[in-house]
Amino acid sequence: MSEDVRPLLRVVRGEPTAEELAALTVVVATMSQRRTRRRPTPVGAWASYGDAHRGALRTGPGGWRAAGRFA
Repeated sequence: MSEDVRPLLRVVRGEPTAEELAALTVVVATMSQRRTRRRPTPVGAWASYGDAHRGALRTGPGGWRAAGRFA
C-alpha cells in the first residue's frame, strides 16, 4: 500500500464535532456514488399509448379508413 494516500476530507477551518464530521462524510460518500443514468422516455408516434391500445376494427362502409392510424 502506498504511503501517499490523500484523506477523503480535510478540515480547513473550525473544529467540527465527531457527529458533524460523520454527517458530512455520509453526504459526500452518497453524492460520489455512481448511478446508472435513466434513459429519457421515448417521444414519438411509435411510443404512442393510443397506438398500442386501439379499439376493434370497424366493419362496413369506410371501415378501411377507420382502421388507419389517425382515425
